[in-house]
Amino acid sequence: MKRCPARKAILPRDHILLLAILLLLLAAGCTREDVVPAGTTAADEYVYPVDSATATAAYPAPATDAPARPATAYPAAPQPTRTPTAQISSTRPTAEATEASYLPIVGNDGYPGPPATTTPAPQSASPTATVVTANQPVPTLDFATLEEELARQNQALAYSKIGFHVTFMEQKGMLDEWMQRQDEAGVPFYLKTVDNAEPLYKAQQLREASGVPHTLVFRATGGVPDYDLSPEEAALEHWIFHRDKFPPELDPSVVWVETVNEVDKNRAAWLAEFALETARLAMADGFKWAAFGWAPGEPEPEHWELPAMLEFLRLAGENPDRLAIAVHEGSLTTENIRALYPYRLGRFLQLFETCDRYGIPRPTVLITEWGWEYDNIPDIDKAIEDIHWAASLYARFPQVKGAAIWNLGTGCCFGNVSEQVRDLIDPLLAFNLSTYFTAPQPPDKAPTDPTLYQ
Repeated sequence: MKRCPARKAILPRDHILLLAILLLLLAAGCTREDVVPAGTTAADEYVYPVDSATATAAYPAPATDAPARPATAYPAAPQPTRTPTAQISSTRPTAEATEASYLPIVGNDGYPGPPATTTPAPQSASPTATVVTANQPVPTLDFATLEEELARQNQALAYSKIGFHVTFMEQKGMLDEWMQRQDEAGVPFYLKTVDNAEPLYKAQQLREASGVPHTLVFRATGGVPDYDLSPEEAALEHWIFHRDKFPPELDPSVVWVETVNEVDKNRAAWLAEFALETARLAMADGFKWAAFGWAPGEPEPEHWELPAMLEFLRLAGENPDRLAIAVHEGSLTTENIRALYPYRLGRFLQLFETCDRYGIPRPTVLITEWGWEYDNIPDIDKAIEDIHWAASLYARFPQVKGAAIWNLGTGCCFGNVSEQVRDLIDPLLAFNLSTYFTAPQPPDKAPTDPTLYQ
């Protein structure tokens, strides 16, 4: 607040009235309060669109000392802050205990959501937007209350499962708050790293302290298996290489290990035998192993029906906490995330359809690379819109544990994609904390017809 210095003056009597008026005007100008929070600039604002067809409108009057933000239709009791015993940063931000929970972005297309008495219809058909400003609390849902309310309606609560693919980040702590805020809200996050154990170690500490089941994936670079060997010989050689490169600070019973990346789909029969042997080796050593790392648009549907592949799928389906199928899903264009859907994004539906047909439990799926082009993403508004659609699709399937946005960190030939993805960290945090999806109980048999999710 500005204050005016004291003034003294000796003036002719006929000027006293004019002087009084001037002093009143000056005092009014000097005491005007600044309405812009200190340290906040236009560059600090992140805006992501909310589809009015999925938004909820139950807006009690906001507190007078807080920026106007939509409030949840559920009880607006303060959300308790989780306080893990382990802190991953000496400058860790903590949420205020009095912070309320706010309006969800509800994605329930394809399934009925809560009744209108719980989640009223939008008051307006016009699009809305949520603005997240630096140094301002992120709108956060009371997920515990939501889960209880949905359970009473025979619905399952599902979170946004979109996370990041990380190499060596330019700033080591750039994901610290992203992880901490979701952990404090009880929201499981998804994180995959390559050759960089530090972010996963921090996430592992958070998970151990809070009990929130974050999904963590590690891969060491090391190429594809030696196709010139027998599948069994190649599996042993490849597994020993990656087992010995697994960071000792990571817990192999918690962190998934992915050892192969975009294999040759024309060797699907060989790869099925290789996967069977690697799975046995990994489980014997106490690891959680993710197979294949198929590129977008792979494998071909008939490859899932090879005899050895069906045997591996059954083994994986019967051990969902130990074995997984790693796939990459991407549109390969920034223009349309649904380009060639369900053959690029949504290709996992073919896997589940095959398992259903053969009476095999659906296996765990880890989407270890996800996004648009390898060196480019859309603008932030469009990116969040695309993420919303993909998150809604994956939320239907509890076996799909997450999708890792390509790519945060340095690396060959990626252009400036890391700089672009870095701008998604705060908007994705806000999206994940203010979005939920619903599915019927039990949620493990969502239909695999891709037309239902277009």
